[in-house]
Amino acid sequence: MRYELKDKPDFTVVHVDFEAPGEQILVESSAMIARHGGVDMQTQMKGGLLAAAKRKMLGGESIFQNTFTSSAAGQDLWLAPGPEGDVEALELDGSYPVMLSSGAFLASAPSVNLDTKWGGAKGFFSGAGLFLLKAEGTGPLFFSSYGGIHAVDVGPAGFICDTSHIVGFTGGLDYDVTKVGGLKSLFFSGEGLVCRFSGQGRLWIATRNPGALASFLDPYRRAERSN
Repeated sequence: MRYELKDKPDFTVVHVDFEAPGEQILVESSAMIARHGGVDMQTQMKGGLLAAAKRKMLGGESIFQNTFTSSAAGQDLWLAPGPEGDVEALELDGSYPVMLSSGAFLASAPSVNLDTKWGGAKGFFSGAGLFLLKAEGTGPLFFSSYGGIHAVDVGPAGFICDTSHIVGFTGGLDYDVTKVGGLKSLFFSGEGLVCRFSGQGRLWIATRNPGALASFLDPYRRAERSN
């Protein structure tokens, strides 16, 4: 299986090119744009009802996911997330997991296992969700965000990121949720809470977040007058 990310970073789509019959890819519900007529689609609850419901309630993913299977070489599949924005592809080799924020998962090879991970008490305020989606195994993993995705290699000095801009991070990183500065900065700077990452690994951050867009547009919405 080969794949290519097109139209990055504003309207990224994933073009999957199957190289042999029987190749499969697991895709989040409603992410398919188009596919070759010979590619089969099956809808299922991966891992059974309980596992699917757990990912839905705790990880922000759909209960049902679609598995696409090629019947011959040369067939293709087009995928994209719901909101406009970016997609990142990562080849997992089984040596480390990747934690994804709620709603970031787009697609993966069936050999990539998806599960939820407890974020601890700090998750109540993290903005990345109380639970994170844990992806581990081997094969390609695709995840998305509203806005562009920027990768940061975190080293001994650590790294600070606004909680609402976290897309995902590798298992070698830990984080603590804290305020930007003092109480004055927390309430008047417009920055809110941040995550201080430590350890060794990679962090993916989003260049935009839907909450900031909603706040920007709110003063311009039409207000209805009551008689």
